[in-house]
Amino acid sequence: MIDLFATQITYLKGVGPKKAELLQNELGIATYEDLLTHYPFRYVDKSQVFDIRDVASDQAYVQIRATVTSVEASGEKRMRFVVVTVKDATGTIDLVFFKGLRWVVNHFTPGKSFYIFGKPSVFRNKFNFVHPEVEDDDGKVVAITGPRLEGIYSTTEKLKNVGLGSRGLGFLIKELLNKGVNQIEETLPEYLISRYQLMNRRPAMINIHFPEDSDKISPATYRLKFEELLFIQLDMLLQKKAHRRKMTGHVFTKVGPLFLEFYEKYLPFELTGAQKRVIREIRMDLKSGTQMNRLLQGDVGSGKTLVALMIFLLAIDNGFQTCLMAPTEILANQHFNSISSFLKDMDIEIALLTGNTKKAQRTHIHKRLLDGSMNLLIGTHAVIEDVVQFKNLGFVVIDEQHRFGVEQRAKMWKKSELLPHVLVMTATPIPRTLAMTLYGNLDVSVIDELPPGRKPVKTVHYFESKRLRVMGFMKEQIKLGRQVYVVYPLINESENLDLKNLMDGFANIQQDFPLPQYQVSVVHGRMKADEKEYEMKRFVEGKTDILVSTTVIEVGVDVSNATVMIIENAERFGLSQLHQLRGRVGRGGDQSYCILMSGNKLSAEGRKRLEIMVSSNDGFEIAEADLKLRGPGDMQGTQQSGVFELRIANLAQDGELIMLTRKVAETIIEKDEQLANPENGLLRHQLLKIRKQKRNWSRIS
Repeated sequence: MIDLFATQITYLKGVGPKKAELLQNELGIATYEDLLTHYPFRYVDKSQVFDIRDVASDQAYVQIRATVTSVEASGEKRMRFVVVTVKDATGTIDLVFFKGLRWVVNHFTPGKSFYIFGKPSVFRNKFNFVHPEVEDDDGKVVAITGPRLEGIYSTTEKLKNVGLGSRGLGFLIKELLNKGVNQIEETLPEYLISRYQLMNRRPAMINIHFPEDSDKISPATYRLKFEELLFIQLDMLLQKKAHRRKMTGHVFTKVGPLFLEFYEKYLPFELTGAQKRVIREIRMDLKSGTQMNRLLQGDVGSGKTLVALMIFLLAIDNGFQTCLMAPTEILANQHFNSISSFLKDMDIEIALLTGNTKKAQRTHIHKRLLDGSMNLLIGTHAVIEDVVQFKNLGFVVIDEQHRFGVEQRAKMWKKSELLPHVLVMTATPIPRTLAMTLYGNLDVSVIDELPPGRKPVKTVHYFESKRLRVMGFMKEQIKLGRQVYVVYPLINESENLDLKNLMDGFANIQQDFPLPQYQVSVVHGRMKADEKEYEMKRFVEGKTDILVSTTVIEVGVDVSNATVMIIENAERFGLSQLHQLRGRVGRGGDQSYCILMSGNKLSAEGRKRLEIMVSSNDGFEIAEADLKLRGPGDMQGTQQSGVFELRIANLAQDGELIMLTRKVAETIIEKDEQLANPENGLLRHQLLKIRKQKRNWSRIS
């Protein structure tokens, strides 16, 4: 049977080639199915028609039924706006239009009646509607005044200009349902519909777009969210199972002399229980004969790098080369310096490869990698260049991997005949519900303890009036031999945002902390790499007391002597970013402090963010709060990755449903991994259909 909903949108009545191209470019709507699953994000009630005399400015939206009495265009050759006056038996009101003026003049002829829907406003003590929605009154009063909840659809200015605003999209969806409602097929087996008391798919689709009444919206929404999330979970879990079956991996059979020597002689401190647990989990993967694909989550300063280092030693003991790829040169340098320091007394060859590595050094590195004498390569994107080839690459670590694209990561896999084991590390705590969809095909390990001796960072929020107090505290800390970060959101003054900017801040700090008593460095993203490196190095080596910076220091600067982090205009940062910045201090044994500076005027959300930061040091708790406040699209790394193609589910709001569908998917696959049982035929059919559409629900290739 031909699938009607696979038809290209251009063939739907009212679309055509030009509108079809716009729909695809603006909203990603290419087929009937795409249009059907372009759901309303809210509804307005058009069940009541008001008399004009009952219109009031405090009403959200009002519908009236009125007749045009006059049309007045303001301006001569070029109309600036048009005022249409309408009346009913109780009074008159103006409709004001600033766009589509020729259409307005031609359409609103005196004596013609309309249904008018809009938000009332007041101008010169008189009510009016600015750009209301209008519908010709064709005498079908019963149809108009009966139950009439209208869905509001997301759209764009370009689509509005061709008549495809919210109402225009609604008309297209109505046309589609009139054409194909009987061909909407069920996608879930009866046993799931019955067990979880779900609405069937056809009535769910009808009621999500054109609800019979408000009571039908909730069950229709729940059904469609359940379906969407269930197929994501099924797809992820089946990918993981297939990976384990097909992806043969190197077998690391022994714990060798390098690992034991480091553990017994050079381990800088006792491993935490969480670090030991994670190493055991990774060891099990490395012995299994299947390629490891594991995510390691750990808060800032939790000791992820040390775990990675011990697995590097394990791999080298088993005769394999290893590699660590970091997103920035600063972070790559940081890893190289810390790992080199850990291994300085051991016979292991390590190299750093970045965009700034000199040609002669590059040539030497390439040669040593090919002949197998180079044990560990640390670098940026430079490590995935085609010229970089390994003799026997067995284990790869990708740090903050959300900053790399899928193609970039895939290049790393091609550097070994047998896929290397992969450990993805992130210092950005990921809420459990987000991890289930974002990293659903990965095994996940979590380091949820800080190393011994680390004290929680004390966080306070001060308004601008406490500026002198903060300056005094900075001087006290510097007098004790400590160092200070001062972070600004902008480099130069913005006309649109009332923010402290870095260059003014740098000048003020130089005034308050004069030479030669105090040394101040400045670092920002527009500096040349060598200038940035020079200033950063001065701070790392303790030659400067204060580092004034933008968020370039968010990841990859590890200065145990820095005990104070001051974040200017802290209300302008997201929670995850604030937490990452706070993680730059508290890395030594001394008590550290994070001072959040803000203006006196705070939005409710801004105030809430700062309250959360002051009350909690738990990265996972903060990540959950960030998800609820901002939604998944704004979480660090997710927006630019283009991962989320959810049509109706909301990762910030649907945590319980995500957990439920995960359990349902696990149960189904446990009983019927191939979805071969007749009762799972619909699931299998729909999953194959989704995979053909190639929706990118995974960030790991």
